[in-house]
Amino acid sequence: MAATKRLAAGFTAVAACAAVLSGCATGDPGASRPEKGAPGPRKAAPAPAPGSAMRLIGDGSTAYTGGQPHLPRAERLKAGQKPPQFVVFSWDGAGEDSQKLFSRFRKVAKRNNATMTYFLSGVYMLPEEKRDLYRPPQHSPGSSDIGFNDAQGIKDTVDQVRGAWLEGNEIGTHFNGHFCGKGGGVGEWSVADWKSEIGQAKSFVKSWKTNAGMKNAAPLPFDYDKELIGARTPCLEGQKNFRRAARQLGFRYDTSGVDDQVWPKKKDGLWDLSMQLVPFPGHSYEQLTMDYNFMVNQSGTATQGDPDKQELWGDQMRDGLLQGFDRAYRGNRAPLIIGNHFESWNGGNYMRAVEETVDTVCNKPEVRCVSFRQLADWLDAQDPKTLDRLATLGVGEAPKQGWTSFLSTSPAPAPKGVPGAPAVRR
Repeated sequence: MAATKRLAAGFTAVAACAAVLSGCATGDPGASRPEKGAPGPRKAAPAPAPGSAMRLIGDGSTAYTGGQPHLPRAERLKAGQKPPQFVVFSWDGAGEDSQKLFSRFRKVAKRNNATMTYFLSGVYMLPEEKRDLYRPPQHSPGSSDIGFNDAQGIKDTVDQVRGAWLEGNEIGTHFNGHFCGKGGGVGEWSVADWKSEIGQAKSFVKSWKTNAGMKNAAPLPFDYDKELIGARTPCLEGQKNFRRAARQLGFRYDTSGVDDQVWPKKKDGLWDLSMQLVPFPGHSYEQLTMDYNFMVNQSGTATQGDPDKQELWGDQMRDGLLQGFDRAYRGNRAPLIIGNHFESWNGGNYMRAVEETVDTVCNKPEVRCVSFRQLADWLDAQDPKTLDRLATLGVGEAPKQGWTSFLSTSPAPAPKGVPGAPAVRR
């Protein structure tokens, strides 16, 4: 890959990411921890074949191929029914590089009957030699704090994005240049700036074949204008104006904040699916469900800290996520929202922690490891009164009278045309 390409949001401005709850990423190249386990029974998804259901869009970088496979229909809870335990695993700046972490976690998901959300950075679809096509808000053309890509990197990333979508995973966006802090960082952007950034992120996905000179390659099998319904902002900054822009552009959720483990509500018209604070083993305070934040509180801004402690640090992250899971699973059943990067920090132990968490929780009874799209669909399918009732439960608080009594009131029928409504018979 091009030397300027630094996946896993591996940008060099470490100081800009120092805030403990920033959700920022600073990384370095390096081999990831070897995979363990074998792929699940589902075969790798092929590229969409030309023909019946496929309709090319624009230059053929994307295509309409029908409804997304493996996307279950959301159902409205029945009276007295305990809600499922949702868990969302999501990835900022998703792309495939020499570490092969995108492909690794697709295999992890498949063997555990899970789907995930991959927040694709638009500049990972743009070759270095075409960098001036990117006009970042409040920065000079061709600027990016995470670099750009090369032909092989684009091909590999497209292959992973295509396969992930065909397996039922969601493709969101992590925008483009990942600018944080002062001096033009996303926290200073206007609504118009965000609209420009979102439009460009879409355009790089919708024109990757032309920009990369790969006109004979297979398209991505989705209409990105319809696929893109949510995001996480760089360093969790700029939420206010981002949400205003996103709502006007038809987005359905935002996951750029920090919250407790409680049931989500809408904010500015979008589902607030923020990451959450969970127990931090060995500490008296709680930690955000993101690899970067565990790292900062273990090795500081050094992405490769004391080798003798790296395994312990990975165990701390895994155990913190599992304690947060158990607290919700046995308590209020609030969805657990986890965010990470494709990285090799501290010997790859955070990637091990995530993989072991997926392996531990996703096949438990009444657990659904889903994408943000699936979670938003389920929330939209519920009676608002049911969600209001769930929101009265505190962190780890199970209903004292039991779930059957707590949700005993029959929910109102879902309006026609919304998730969870009866199918229309023709």
